[in-house]
Amino acid sequence: MSATLAATGWQECPAVSYLLPGAVEPIRPLPKAGPRIGLALGGGSARGWAHIGVLRALEEAGIHPTVVAGCSIGAVVGACYAAGRLDRLEAFARALTRRRVVGLIDPRLPGSSLIAGNRLRQRLHADLGERRIERLPIRFGCVATEYGTGQEVCLTEGPAVDAVRASYAIPGLFPPVTHEGRVLMDGTLVNPVPVALARALGADLVICVNLNGDTGGPVVREVPAYVPRRGFLSALRDRLRGFPRPEPEIPVPGLARVVLDAFNITQDRISRSRLERDPPDVAIGPDVAKFGLFDFHRADEGIALGYRAARAALPRIRAVVAGAEARA
Repeated sequence: MSATLAATGWQECPAVSYLLPGAVEPIRPLPKAGPRIGLALGGGSARGWAHIGVLRALEEAGIHPTVVAGCSIGAVVGACYAAGRLDRLEAFARALTRRRVVGLIDPRLPGSSLIAGNRLRQRLHADLGERRIERLPIRFGCVATEYGTGQEVCLTEGPAVDAVRASYAIPGLFPPVTHEGRVLMDGTLVNPVPVALARALGADLVICVNLNGDTGGPVVREVPAYVPRRGFLSALRDRLRGFPRPEPEIPVPGLARVVLDAFNITQDRISRSRLERDPPDVAIGPDVAKFGLFDFHRADEGIALGYRAARAALPRIRAVVAGAEARA
């Protein structure tokens, strides 16, 4: 077992396409020409369009990752980048409108999810086709969660489309994906920003893109005081002590938004914990606080946010790379 896997506590199981604790490592060696740069692309729903901007800024600066690890929407962008299909994905994202986003939703009732996901699978297949992960030009892996056990499952071989679908299968919204005898769902339940996977795949330096750094801390709102209306009924109500006062009306979001927002809160807490345990060499945090999780039609803005964040991080990235080269 390699020193990288030993350091991260991950090992490769030769019989299946998962990185799991306790087996052997059959990962092919990467060519060594300076420090191998890995990219860990986190989950974040529509905010994930920022990943495209990050990749554009890195490529423009001459920084070319040789390893990409992704989770959820990060798996979608990461797989397309590793397959050389980022241009197609970007064109698709920029062309999205609210109406086209709705057109990609195929309701599934009754069932284990609100969305069947067949239209999204067809769209993903148009970009990735029958490509297998182990044959992609850039080393790639993505994270999913095993239903029932909650075990972290890292897909490093097999059909890329199936692996990516498993990585973004948000419980309640998308159905779980059956893959190699396992039932898998969204990887953000266990590892929203897969830094450890990027290292296990051979990266010497890891740049992570975390899209969930803005949701920490409770939101406190002042509840308006109840003011009774004037008139006969108001006066009568005031005389009847103990008469219950109506609660102020608070708008309640729909089911899909409740599921996604609750999932995002969980994802943020898990991200903080995992990044403390598996810190990256450089962290990029696009300012997506005002970017809604359903705002897939705002790709232009999301890509621009990622681009600006990556450009701002370039001095730090170059310093870390230069330090690694000096130590080599």
